[in-house]
Amino acid sequence: MNVDNTKRAIVSSQYLLPFILVTCLFFMWGIPNNLNGILIKQFMKSFELSMLQASLIQSVFYFGYFVFAFPAAMVMRKYSYKIGLIGGLMLFALGCMLFWPAAIIGSYLFFLLALFVIASGLAFLETGCNPFIIQLGDKSKAEQRLNFAQAFNPVGSITGVLIGTTCIFSGVELDPQAIEGMKAAGTYTAYLEEETWRVIIPYLFLAAFALLWAVLLWRSNLPEIKDNEEDKISFSNSLKQILKNKNFVKGVLAQFLYVGAQVGTWSYFIMYVQQYTGESEKIAGYMLSGTLVAFTLGRLSATALMKHIDPARLMGIYSVINILLLAISISMPGHLGMWCLLLTSFFMSLMYPTIFALSVKELGDQAKIGGSVMVMAIMGGAIMTPLMGWMIDTTQNLALSLSLPLVSYVYISYYSFTKK
Repeated sequence: MNVDNTKRAIVSSQYLLPFILVTCLFFMWGIPNNLNGILIKQFMKSFELSMLQASLIQSVFYFGYFVFAFPAAMVMRKYSYKIGLIGGLMLFALGCMLFWPAAIIGSYLFFLLALFVIASGLAFLETGCNPFIIQLGDKSKAEQRLNFAQAFNPVGSITGVLIGTTCIFSGVELDPQAIEGMKAAGTYTAYLEEETWRVIIPYLFLAAFALLWAVLLWRSNLPEIKDNEEDKISFSNSLKQILKNKNFVKGVLAQFLYVGAQVGTWSYFIMYVQQYTGESEKIAGYMLSGTLVAFTLGRLSATALMKHIDPARLMGIYSVINILLLAISISMPGHLGMWCLLLTSFFMSLMYPTIFALSVKELGDQAKIGGSVMVMAIMGGAIMTPLMGWMIDTTQNLALSLSLPLVSYVYISYYSFTKK
């Protein structure tokens, strides 16, 4: 398949400021998404949770995306992208602020509620930002444009992991003997409370940042990209039509499996490093930052490669490489397995925006509804992460749980090479 090699810019000058403002939101939601991996490790310590219990962090978070994806699409369909994005930022800020009373009460369930509210706000942002960027210019440049905007998401992810590693992780890891000693001395409860409170400050800063950006969007003039026929088509009819589109449905399944693979891999990466290499939580946290650096480099390089290689074909090649890397991580856990697991982030980096763009760009006036369905596919992270946690608790073999992401890449390779 020939690729358009014209020299046209991926975004025209008239849309440059809106493109910048919305692209910054990709950076913003990368921070809380990847703080979740830090929270899993931290709450396992401060609330004494099992792998499966801690994985509910991801389940609740991505369930929030699932619940609010359609309402977000309906708000933006009835009003505008601008209203939807500002509303999402307000919900995001509210969820971050709820971390404070959650710490005062000392309730894991309250923290899960706060994460659900954060995710509800991010559902508005992702439902709006992705199709907005896709439609903000030449359709033939849609994949490149979205990959470029999405390249700022892993920068936010790196920021989130670094914040979590330096501000949330205390570096204090107690063995069973030390725990018993602190319990005998009556200091263990105070230690757990102190570990819980370490999560508060980063989330209060995130709340302030979200409110600031809401004000900037409110004072800006975002173009409302809207087809004149859009309001004449009912929501239910639009949904029925796009679900009859086999290519779109295949894309939704690919996105579901991709998000599950990404979230599952990152959620347990710190534990993989600690268990199979013996490194501390701080070092493992910094290694997780390394996976996100690889992710960023992968997305930037993929944007350049798409000028010469068909996006679907490139994604197929990358998915095959990840199958091989995960096979090594499963069969040879240790330093080699760790580096292979880290490298999967480079090759998974183009998948979310590419699957999204390939699935939505031909939907025309149904793009907002299609975008919301694609965001609902994020439920893959809510389902695969606890499944992996259950496998780890049951088999006591963390490496074996990576077989679930491996199977996901098998389907994505099929989707990529058969994409019409």
